[in-house]
Amino acid sequence: MRAPAGRIAELADQCVQCGLCLPVCPTYALDRNEAESPRGRIAIAAALARGLADPTAGLREHLDHCLGCLNCEKACPANVQYGELLIETRALLGPAPQSPRQLLNLIKRPVLMRALRQIGGWLALSRWKGWLARRRPATSSWRAALLLMPTEAPAARARAGGKNHGQPRVALFPGCVASIDDAEAQQAAITLMQAAGFQVSLLPAFCCGAMDLHGGAAELAEQAAQRVRQAWGTSGATQLVSVTPGCLGTLLRALPGVTVVDPVELLATHVNALAFHPLAQRIALHLPCTQINVARSDNALLQLLRRVPELEVMPLPRPPYCCGAAGSHLLEFPERAAELRDATLRQVTTLDPQQLLSSNIGCRLHLAAGIDAQGLHWPTRHPLTLLAQQLIHAS
Repeated sequence: MRAPAGRIAELADQCVQCGLCLPVCPTYALDRNEAESPRGRIAIAAALARGLADPTAGLREHLDHCLGCLNCEKACPANVQYGELLIETRALLGPAPQSPRQLLNLIKRPVLMRALRQIGGWLALSRWKGWLARRRPATSSWRAALLLMPTEAPAARARAGGKNHGQPRVALFPGCVASIDDAEAQQAAITLMQAAGFQVSLLPAFCCGAMDLHGGAAELAEQAAQRVRQAWGTSGATQLVSVTPGCLGTLLRALPGVTVVDPVELLATHVNALAFHPLAQRIALHLPCTQINVARSDNALLQLLRRVPELEVMPLPRPPYCCGAAGSHLLEFPERAAELRDATLRQVTTLDPQQLLSSNIGCRLHLAAGIDAQGLHWPTRHPLTLLAQQLIHAS
């Protein structure tokens, strides 16, 4: 269903054009172009909605370049619902013609993706993926996808074993890519939540619809939302969690009135039930935009990590405000995404860490590809994986 133009105009009219969003916008910093700022995109959306401009390829490209990081919402004194305006404008326009639909459809199918990853392991694809990627142009989505592919085999899918009868019931949403490449973190979340006294179940693995929602495929996004509601309805849980902050906004949209949170929020409220072995390491912490601006769980995560004795936790300085992954953006605009990623890695370099932590699987794969390209040697992990590794299990 296409978004009503009147709603877009109404959202755009909330903007007072003050420009306070410009200094926190990653794409404005990249281009220094008003059309690549939130203020400029709001003006474009309003013109399109009112029929004052045609949706030419050049005009809609400015909207497609937006990362949806929502730093602008945090800085806005008029409380403009920029994220909602962006979603509705993209729904009005429909998916971008240059969108790599075949690739995105593949990514949304975790069963198929896991099978392909296993076949890639048998063929030792990690040894020659770089050679194969270099045969594609720098703008190729398939080239970017090859470079993002982890070198290690995917972990077994997380399992929610054990019961804590009478304790709060929590369901974990695995997602699509995360169910394969963040299975270790999902198992870590289950381990930590059970140690904190929660009863945990696992929903089926499928796409929440985030890529469709933010890519203008409104009907496909609604189909995914219906599947989320069906899975939630049969879970019997009282709260839903995802280890991927990038999924949280879409899950919240699909399940109004349901408590949908980052598991670190729940763990932080039961922190006295958890104890950790010391770890004398210096770690850099990348805080994804969605963790700060949607989940708003950055403080809870820092609280948990600082419970590990001897661990030196160093959040990356801001700016830069976004690593450039931004859902499917790293596949649709790989060169722009790489520029933003390299700025983030320069900040990591100043901290001289022993490893790099990030909660969002897209961000972590994107950063890991940059680390590999630059010949650096930082292991990348989900923070929950580190916490579960250091957890002192009760006897």
